[in-house]
Amino acid sequence: MVRAKFVFVSYTTMLAGQGKHVDGKWVTLPSKEMRTLRFTPVYGNGDPNHENTKFWEASPQGQLELGTVNPEAWSKFELGAEYYLDFTKASPPPETKPAD
Repeated sequence: MVRAKFVFVSYTTMLAGQGKHVDGKWVTLPSKEMRTLRFTPVYGNGDPNHENTKFWEASPQGQLELGTVNPEAWSKFELGAEYYLDFTKASPPPETKPAD
């Protein structure tokens, strides 16, 4: 597992169109609000013993964006708050077969 620490810096909101196939025809469903949440790595504060400085030294740049239409999901995040992000391998990679 690799652990990172990010801060929730901003979000954008848009209406996301929806649809599905019903009896071979495309049916448009009502749009839903979608939020794209943006996170950036925490930065060091000059104290070499502070946790954020240690994370900054390990992963000093990047960003993460998550889009969701689930209000219960986006309501769990607070602007300016810091969050841990754990990367754990989900499964072995698929086998790669040489091309014929």
